[in-house]
Parts: sequence; structure tokens; C-alpha cells
Amino acid sequence: MAQNVETTDIFIGAFFLSQGGSLSGIRIKDTVKGIAAFQIEGENLERLGSEYGAGKALVNPLRLRESLNHLRDVLFEFREKGARYDRKSENRSRKARR
Repeated sequence: MAQNVETTDIFIGAFFLSQGGSLSGIRIKDTVKGIAAFQIEGENLERLGSEYGAGKALVNPLRLRESLNHLRDVLFEFREKGARYDRKSENRSRKARR
């Protein structure tokens, strides 16, 4: 069953993405500090979060690095545009570039 989580930790967000999760949104959680929250959806996120927190998570380091770079890129683009990230609008812009 698909689950949704929100995290301000870019590393656990990247871990979730590297394990098959998908980024469904970003929002500014604290405007004063500029803290962003990543909204992730996917299968088994609760179990993966427990493994991560216990230090028992196994990960492909290349996929983790790619996921971390993706989150950073999306976050920088989100901050530059000052708009809400929406996976659907990102997909539309990718189709337009092809």
C-alpha cells in the first residue's frame, strides 16, 4: 500500500527516493528559517524509515547520490521560482522540452 510522508531531512528524503519512492511535493515549512519539507510517496516508507533510523538500512550508494542531487536540484529550482513544486507540472514541462 502506498504511503505518504513529509520530511525536512534531505538525506532521509533521498533515501526514500533511492528505494523507489517519488517526490510528490515541496513546501516551505518555516518561512522565517527557510526550511523546506519534502513530500514523498511510495511503498513501505514506514518500514524504510525505521530501518534508516536504526542504522540498518542498506542502499545502493550511486542511487542515493543521484536521489540527493535530484532533491537539491528541485529544491534550488523551487526556491528560485518561489512557487509550489507539483510533480504534475514538472512532468508537463518535461514533455514540452522533448
